Amino acid sequence: MPMRPALRLCVIAAATGITAAPALAADYYAGKTIDVVVGNYPGGGYDIYARTVARHLGRNIPGNPAIVVKNLPGAGSAKAGHHITTVALKDGLSIGAVTPGAIIGPLLDEKPETIFDPLRVIYLGTANAGARICVTFEKSKTRTFEQALTQKTVMGGVAAGDAVQDYAYLVKRTTDAQIEVVSGYKGTLDVALAMERGEIDGACGWDWSSAKSQKPDWIRDGKLNLIAQIGPAESAELTAKGAPQIWKYMKNDTARRIAETMVVQQGFTRPYFVAQGTPAELVTTLRTAFDSTMRDPQFLADAEKMRIDVSSVPGAAVQDMIQKLYATPKDIVELTKKAIRP
Repeated sequence: MPMRPALRLCVIAAATGITAAPALAADYYAGKTIDVVVGNYPGGGYDIYARTVARHLGRNIPGNPAIVVKNLPGAGSAKAGHHITTVALKDGLSIGAVTPGAIIGPLLDEKPETIFDPLRVIYLGTANAGARICVTFEKSKTRTFEQALTQKTVMGGVAAGDAVQDYAYLVKRTTDAQIEVVSGYKGTLDVALAMERGEIDGACGWDWSSAKSQKPDWIRDGKLNLIAQIGPAESAELTAKGAPQIWKYMKNDTARRIAETMVVQQGFTRPYFVAQGTPAELVTTLRTAFDSTMRDPQFLADAEKMRIDVSSVPGAAVQDMIQKLYATPKDIVELTKKAIRP
């Protein structure tokens, strides 16, 4: 039957819309620059990841924009999140890269105000979801977690909201480990230097992927005692290296629930996001490009060269994970707050 004029116009419009979206994205991003704002110091694990992602992301975005990494450390990485949500334009040209501590922080912070609201951003995905480690340096008298249960072990920290500080207190409070925390270091590289100087025994909450990229020689030469692994699932690689799961040392079921609340963040260890209010078509373009980058053979080869793990999770799944995290029962939230603070 002949198509009615009005219906024919609708079909043409729909077909035009389907083909126009990629062209619009190409037109929009061509000749532009995207800033990736990293909430950590240069040379740290999050910086290494962001720069590796940045070298390949632009190639997977229509129009091939340039990608520039900028470091904006501060407030446990939340300063970078604040920049994305409050300062930067919502034009798809600014991407945030913060620690998961900056995302879980507002849930656990004792102060009612925060400079970064992790529910006010749209997640593009995470490049990694992996294990964290408790380690001591070769000079330490503590070489196993069993020894940490009976003798003083000094762990380095940065500040509230940073993983190596929060996790050190978490392990101290949920197990019987005789841990003392010395905070004020700038980041994991600074903590590593303190370990080497003998100022501290080690660190808890160091991302295993970061340790491998920052100190591959220490791991190769056996300078790190892997006294425990912390993660929602067992890492076969760490188990093979003799690192026991932290769960076996939990005091009781309540301690385990507290620890599990913290460990949820390891499902989005390297998150990337844009501000709410970014046009939907640009969000779709960036999410698609991020997923494509995570499968890109050139990116994966570069990641292997940089000694970083890639176990990506799509943006929609990360978004759902964080919304569920913020629905944690209040009594467990309150207990977790107490567990990670000095």
